Amino acid sequence: MGAITRGIANNILGNGAVDATDALTGTIPATNIGNPSLANLTTFPPSVDAGIPQVAGDPPAPSDGDVWYNTNTYKLRVRGLGAGTWASGGSMNSIKSWPGASGTQTAGLSVGGAFPPSTILAVTELYDGTSWTEVNDLNQARAQLTAAGTQTSTIAFAGSTYPSPPTAQAESWNGTSWTEVNDLNTARRLLAAAGTDNTSALAIAGGTSAISNVELWNGTSWTEVNDVGTARYQLIGAGTTTSALISSGDPAPTAALTESWNGTSWTEVNDLNTGRKDAAGSGTDNTSALIFGGDGPTKLTATEEWNGSSWVETNDLNSARGSTGGTGTAASALVFGGEIPPQTSATEEWTKPESNLNVDLT
Repeated sequence: MGAITRGIANNILGNGAVDATDALTGTIPATNIGNPSLANLTTFPPSVDAGIPQVAGDPPAPSDGDVWYNTNTYKLRVRGLGAGTWASGGSMNSIKSWPGASGTQTAGLSVGGAFPPSTILAVTELYDGTSWTEVNDLNQARAQLTAAGTQTSTIAFAGSTYPSPPTAQAESWNGTSWTEVNDLNTARRLLAAAGTDNTSALAIAGGTSAISNVELWNGTSWTEVNDVGTARYQLIGAGTTTSALISSGDPAPTAALTESWNGTSWTEVNDLNTGRKDAAGSGTDNTSALIFGGDGPTKLTATEEWNGSSWVETNDLNSARGSTGGTGTAASALVFGGEIPPQTSATEEWTKPESNLNVDLT
């Protein structure tokens, strides 16, 4: 390549990078580079640069798991992941199992439920992040129902009114009272739900014996859409009508099975680490969800987080329980009621703090 006549030692900056302003020429064969460290990399090949952004410093608001190349320090960095934990919240006014649930950790809704041996409840309670308050009842008492939406806009549907068969009845909540709306096409209980408010929801699987039927609520009526891949009941659901996740369930072969919904069809994805039924869950879409508790076959404390490709075991509930209500997101969730046993009114709150760590990978 020809001789390099200028002493390069005087052009090495304090951070280890080379000052190229003196325009060294020629080519150094790769075999002559003893330690091609990534820490001295100042330019990515196009194939890498397309997936890893270059930032002069750190991004202003990175999310957990984000990766970038800091062009000031010549370091590859990642946003550290925070670990979530469960803490006790305010107890409900009613002891119950199998309630419907919607809303968030600081604005939650508990709907219906059962108190053995045969008391079916119509009671509705609101959670404000500290305590529960009773408000107007459902028109039809029931348990083993499900719900989707917010504390001021929820659709609650299906369930059981012992000893009667499962119901197809649906009711809409406007923040003050319940109004009966059009029934599901297929009556069922122990089903899963996904949705954002009382105009947009999915009724997923369920049944007295396992069914695969899925129905979409548009605020006026229910329409059948593509079935889940594997029929089941006693499962959990999370997300929206265009991006949802279901997991767990009965019969036993479905206990760890997970399926993802893209708004059109279901795709089987990676299984839970701990199979279960009668668990609770939370989440915003098919890339971010949480499952907690359940029966497997004993009552479980196990909590797992879905990261979009696999389930990761994380910190357990304080009390093992099944047949509970659960709502919120993967970072901020609520679980209440269920069977420890005995039945309980206890509430737990899940909080995953946002990490302040931006960690060097090189």
